[in-house]
Amino acid sequence: MGWKAAVFDVDGTLLDTAEGVMSAVKYAINTWGLPPLGEEELKAFIGPPVQNSFVRHYGMKKEEAQQLADIFRRRYKDEDLLKAAPYEGIYQVFEKLKGNGILLAVATYKRQDYARRILEHFGFHRYTDILYGADNQNKLKKKDIIEKCLNDLGIHDYSQAVMVGDSDNDAVGAEELGMGFIGVTYGFGFKDQEDVIGYHADGCAAHPEDIAEIILRGLA
Repeated sequence: MGWKAAVFDVDGTLLDTAEGVMSAVKYAINTWGLPPLGEEELKAFIGPPVQNSFVRHYGMKKEEAQQLADIFRRRYKDEDLLKAAPYEGIYQVFEKLKGNGILLAVATYKRQDYARRILEHFGFHRYTDILYGADNQNKLKKKDIIEKCLNDLGIHDYSQAVMVGDSDNDAVGAEELGMGFIGVTYGFGFKDQEDVIGYHADGCAAHPEDIAEIILRGLA
């Protein structure tokens, strides 16, 4: 295996962002007078591009979803962004990986300026300043965002890097680039090992500490 770099997702991997995201989604829905969503439906908004989630849940046109997403983003930025918490043990994962010479980066579907603000707030800038997020128009795929990280890290053979995330977006992006992939089941996407196995994953992490163990196993 011998990975030289690890790229991490944010929502459901580094941070539990449920409270803030769900609050902003509910605000946007209420603003437009749309039917309310249950908790599990609201959780489905965490991670993927929010425009896509509005289309999926309400069957609206993309233009309408973009307007609703703009309302969500304003509320999220002003009121709800920092309503989050790092998963227990995730800092220790970064300490171990960095201490063993693993290069680190973050790739997220969060808007890049939001992602930088929240990660700096919770101290992840101590481990890496390489972070890429989504564009407002939702044109970038997860593969594109991950690839920007790898280029900044100086990784040209993508098989030397591993993506760590909790969703099919992370898994598909990694597979399209020929990277390794570790699926986490403590977040919002994958629920168990069976979900992860379907994506040719190199490992499944039920807890943050499992991530470091899987990555460093290849260095032994």
